[in-house]
Amino acid sequence: MTLISVSHVYKSVQDTTGTLDILRDIDFQLDAQQSLAIVGASGSGKSTLLSIMAGLDTPSQGTVVLSGQDLFALSEDQRAAWRARHIGFVFQSFQLLGNMTALENVMLPLELAGLPQPRSTAKDMLVRVGLGERLNHYPKVLSGGEQQRVALARAFVVKPALLLADEPTGSLDHASGERIMDLMFSLNQELGTTLVLVTHDPKLAARCDRAITIEAGCVKG
Repeated sequence: MTLISVSHVYKSVQDTTGTLDILRDIDFQLDAQQSLAIVGASGSGKSTLLSIMAGLDTPSQGTVVLSGQDLFALSEDQRAAWRARHIGFVFQSFQLLGNMTALENVMLPLELAGLPQPRSTAKDMLVRVGLGERLNHYPKVLSGGEQQRVALARAFVVKPALLLADEPTGSLDHASGERIMDLMFSLNQELGTTLVLVTHDPKLAARCDRAITIEAGCVKG
């Protein structure tokens, strides 16, 4: 069953030299529980595509349909509410809230989505990623690998239909990155989430069911 359909997506912006085409006619579908790697050089449009798939950025043309819902038929507030229930994010820079503990960071998406028992659910997820002893620690006292595990717990805790990860191991050393990816794929399979991963790492891309290469804003090949 198709979970997300990206149909003829274009993205252009105006700069001092005129029109800059960032994405051109991106078109693909992804089934539920599949994993997809989006690869390409820096500046090729990978992260822009990820933002459009999340409804965080709007295309100049084209549609994105997730779980039967056309994201851009919704208002900005409606898209935000949709994301809270259906999409999880993992970023290279972790993007944890520094004034919140690990537990509070993971509770936040549950509270925003209005789901029951956010504290116990968040605690259980942190235990699953090996941070049961770090619940009340703030991000500044956690290692990079630990921060990314908090970010994974936060992303998966609402059991999203779609998880979007943008260079999730880019800020980590090789060993920590390997552990994070093992954990991400394990949670992905366990929870039946569809995974879309932006990466420069060919080994990481090879672990996904499919891969597409973005080159100068187009799908190569």
